Amino acid sequence: MKGVILAGGTGTRLHPLTRIVNKHLLPVGSYPMISYGIERFRQAGITDILLIISKQSAELYTNYLGSGENFGVNLVFRVQETAGGIAEALNLAQSFIAPGEKFVVLLGDNLFLDDLTPYVQSFMKQAYGSARVLLKPVDDPRRYGVAVFDPSQPDLISYIEEKPEKPQSNYSVTGIYMYDDMVFERIGKIDRSARGELEITDVNNLYARAGKLEYDILQLWWGDAGTFESLLEAGTRMRGVLP
Repeated sequence: MKGVILAGGTGTRLHPLTRIVNKHLLPVGSYPMISYGIERFRQAGITDILLIISKQSAELYTNYLGSGENFGVNLVFRVQETAGGIAEALNLAQSFIAPGEKFVVLLGDNLFLDDLTPYVQSFMKQAYGSARVLLKPVDDPRRYGVAVFDPSQPDLISYIEEKPEKPQSNYSVTGIYMYDDMVFERIGKIDRSARGELEITDVNNLYARAGKLEYDILQLWWGDAGTFESLLEAGTRMRGVLP
């Protein structure tokens, strides 16, 4: 199985820091943020990893990570020329994934303490053409994409509501997604949103409507290190994760 880390984006919520360096290279504890996703993959036995990055700081990425040998992985880089949404960035991985191959996607600023191994093993048992996302209960689900469930199908997500005013659950969809190569066909079926982006929620809802979107729930801490407050918390929470 392969891994993809999406590490582009402009990081506007972290200006002025991200005017200088890409947010995924900002320090979290003693290491650049990008290090933690790589380590989570390595821990789960996923060592072939594609990093999708923006032009900004591309040289810093390669100088720090190199081929990935020092991190126990094999790294490939691909540049997202313009920010057009998570699904558009993911589509750049198409040539990296072999026909019929399953893979895991991480958003580079989503940090977490769980070991991915049991979730990956669950996904490996799913049928071809299905998907899996990881969820986490949150205090204010209005800020996130929220999973909606059908009691008659407890193993499936019925659909995902994006930042709902009246959430039907408190289970946030984290930036951890599992697909096979069929995801690229589904990306081709969605339209750009009002903000001009290809939204990953639209892709996941295609799976949900087909009854093919399963889930697991993270047991330990998870956070989106996209604001100054969450970046500070992540530095505390992730301390000791890397040697």
